[in-house]
Amino acid sequence: MRNVTKDLVVEKNLQDENIDNDSIALRAENVSKIYDTSAGKVVALDKVSFTIKKGQFVSIVGPSGSGKSTVLNMVGALDRPTSGKIYIDGIDIFSMNDSEIATLRNKRIGFIFQSFNLINRTTVLKNVKLPGIIAGMSSDVADFRALKILEALGIDDKKNQKPVNLSGGQQQRVAIARSLINNPSIILADEPTGNLDTKTGDDVFAMMKNLSHKFKRTIIMVTHNPELAESTDRSIMLRDGRIEKDVIN
Repeated sequence: MRNVTKDLVVEKNLQDENIDNDSIALRAENVSKIYDTSAGKVVALDKVSFTIKKGQFVSIVGPSGSGKSTVLNMVGALDRPTSGKIYIDGIDIFSMNDSEIATLRNKRIGFIFQSFNLINRTTVLKNVKLPGIIAGMSSDVADFRALKILEALGIDDKKNQKPVNLSGGQQQRVAIARSLINNPSIILADEPTGNLDTKTGDDVFAMMKNLSHKFKRTIIMVTHNPELAESTDRSIMLRDGRIEKDVIN
């Protein structure tokens, strides 16, 4: 953790206006999400704005119902905002149709989930290469890339096993490998250590931190763990669908 920690008020974006656009991985501008329910309208996000630089490791924190998962769904192009814009690599993603958004999601965004979301009926290697195949990668190229990534993560010896036969930490490494197969611009992690014991969770977090700092991956992680949040480059704290605080760690 750096010596200087800077709290920013809600109205001030962390990034200065003069940041070179080439250094920006993601920008959210006045993003709101309102759900119609039987009890009336529910505001999940209320004009949320932030900018994330390439290679930055950012944690999203806040109490239950604060809007953390909604933010992840918006920046992951899994759900459309009611209003506002989100740019990934300078692309206004919600200006595209659903097919174009699905292609962008596959090629530019990697996902890591708390419950791993692996396909247990097939092998580790096939799990990792699947997004590459969907993106149009040849099977040989997907095999080569998947094996290289598995080797880098120390689990290439598990390539022919099924995920269900692996430990939680090994399954999460497989999920990380899968998120990297298409060389995405952004990796989104939803409570990636939530189902792991403390030591294994720390190991997985250290691996993600290495991806960000050594390999310049942009990572946005939702977490309830304050210690992990403080170990990221920056923490965005949400409450009632708004940014309460934006902190450089």
